[in-house]
Amino acid sequence: MSETCQTACPHCSAAQRIDKSVPVAVAKCHDCGGHLFDGHPILLTGETFAHHLATNTIPVVVDFMADWCGPCKVIAPEIIKTAKALEPHVRFAKVDTDEDQKLAGHNGVRGFPTLVIYKHGHEVARHAGAMSAAQIQAWLKPHL
Repeated sequence: MSETCQTACPHCSAAQRIDKSVPVAVAKCHDCGGHLFDGHPILLTGETFAHHLATNTIPVVVDFMADWCGPCKVIAPEIIKTAKALEPHVRFAKVDTDEDQKLAGHNGVRGFPTLVIYKHGHEVARHAGAMSAAQIQAWLKPHL
């Protein structure tokens, strides 16, 4: 029997049940037809954050970042490498803390970048500072 998971569409936010054995390139939203995974973190806002965390049955890794932050620029391509390697077993997202300061504050973000792993809407791990793709994968491994 195939393993399934649920995720929120990054385009329309509709809940989608998918078979994890389906290649990510063909996993599409049944509502809007958009690709569910593309190897890049999705942008979450104060309006979409709680819905995406509650909808996903896979871990959600949120990068709380700022465009002006040097270490954030360093980690961004490492997150993309990790997303391409681990999707659909994990959802990668980012929050622009300049645009959503209240959301960052509510989640206790004090420095950038801050990566937080959420499972079933609850924080299970946190890391502040840049990491390589290999370090991100090792940090994530116990939560997959």
